[in-house]
Amino acid sequence: MLTLIPQLMALKDSVSAPVVRPQWNDTVIIKRLLDNGFFNFLIPFVQSAEEARTAVAATRYPPKGVRGVSVSQRSNRYGLVRDYMELVNDNIAVLVQIESPQAVEAAAEIAAVDGVDCLFVGPSDLAAGFGHLGAPSHPEVQNAIAHVFSVAAQHGKASGILAPAEADARRYLEMGASLVAVGSDLGAFRSATQALFDRFKPARS
Repeated sequence: MLTLIPQLMALKDSVSAPVVRPQWNDTVIIKRLLDNGFFNFLIPFVQSAEEARTAVAATRYPPKGVRGVSVSQRSNRYGLVRDYMELVNDNIAVLVQIESPQAVEAAAEIAAVDGVDCLFVGPSDLAAGFGHLGAPSHPEVQNAIAHVFSVAAQHGKASGILAPAEADARRYLEMGASLVAVGSDLGAFRSATQALFDRFKPARS
């Protein structure tokens, strides 16, 4: 977890807002990330309204949640932000990942949870859950994604998805997604490395 702090430092005072994906919907993990200075959370594999409420509660101080209280931690500049506890509950973003047929079925109940800001689809896991491993473009999966986007909009919540292929990204934007992740650091590095290799590899006769 300490490896994330240099990334927060690199983004400090930039126009980019860091989003962290905990390993799991776990109160202790989320508390540590909060104290380290994260305000935006992408919670994996949320399948019900109850699990969504658990995620939100982990990010809020009592009485709105169960976040543990530390008066001196990196997020409040080690106690220098004196109104931190009064303000921070209203300045946390919770994005929950919809990654299974059960989550799609419960999407309306999940979107209705106070404190859930975005339904974020994991297309590969969702495809696998529907029995279409490696085929997120399957019509059944695409219909499920469209349903999640629609439900989010009906509840006044944002919707998001990961789409490194441009055609997919543009289709999801047309479907109403408000947040489309169009790449990753690993993907960008791999693409640049492959392009460099292709430029210099010997021509085949």
